[in-house]
Amino acid sequence: MNLETLKQEVYEANMDLMNKKLVILTWGNVSGYDEERELMVIKPSGIPYSEMKPYQMVPVDLNGNIVDSTYVPSTDAPTHAELYKAFKDKGIKGIVHTHSQYATMWAQMGMDIPCYGTTHCDYFFGNIPCTRLMTTEEIEEDYEKNTGKVIIEAFKNIDCVEMQAVLVHSHAPFTWGRTAHDAVEHALILEYISKMALFDYLATQGKCPLVKDNIKMKHYNRKFGPNAYYGQHKQNTAIYRIKNEVNE
Repeated sequence: MNLETLKQEVYEANMDLMNKKLVILTWGNVSGYDEERELMVIKPSGIPYSEMKPYQMVPVDLNGNIVDSTYVPSTDAPTHAELYKAFKDKGIKGIVHTHSQYATMWAQMGMDIPCYGTTHCDYFFGNIPCTRLMTTEEIEEDYEKNTGKVIIEAFKNIDCVEMQAVLVHSHAPFTWGRTAHDAVEHALILEYISKMALFDYLATQGKCPLVKDNIKMKHYNRKFGPNAYYGQHKQNTAIYRIKNEVNE
C-alpha cells in the first residue's frame, strides 16, 4: 500500500468514527500502519472532522518524527506508536481512540467490562481489561507515551488478537485491528457491548453472572477459532443450499 492510499484509508476511517456517532467535536483519532516504511499515518491534531481532508493525515515514524508533512499529528500519536511497537508482529495495523460514552463510563469507573453474554464474546474473548491508574510521574512526564506503556503492561498475559480493545483508567477506550477500518468496527462493537454491560451491571447491582466458559469458547471460536464456521465458507454454503433444497 502506498502512502497516499494509506492516508485515504485513515481519513475514511476517521470520518467513519463521526458517521457512527463514536466521536464529537475533535475527540478521538484513527491511525494506520505501513509495515514496509515503518510509518503510521494518523489524524492531525485539533482539526474538526467536518474540515478534514485526506492530504492532512500525518505520517509519523515510531519514534515520533513527522515525515513530509506540515501538519501536527494527534496528541495521542505517542500512544499509537507504543502499541504498534508492541503489537505490529501480531498483524495489528490500525488503532482507534475514542471517548464514546458507555465505554468511557467503564474507564472512568476503573473497571473491566465483564463478559456477560454471547454478544460480547463473539468479538472479545473475556472481560475487556481496564489498565491500572497511572502514577503521578507517568502522568507528568511523557503522558501519552506512558499511556501506551500501561496498556502494554495490561496485556502482559492477554493476547492482543483475542482481545482487541482496552480501557485506560480514568480516560477512555482504545481498539485495534488488521486495518484502520477493522479498528473502527471494534470501537463500534465495544460501545454497543459497553452499554449493555452497564445496564446489566446496574439492573443486578453488580451481581449479573458472567457467561459460562463453554459458551464463551463456542461463540468466539465459531468466528475466529481454527475450525471457524461462521460466515460464507464453502462448507456453510453447501449446508445452506442443502437445507434450501430440502425446504423446497
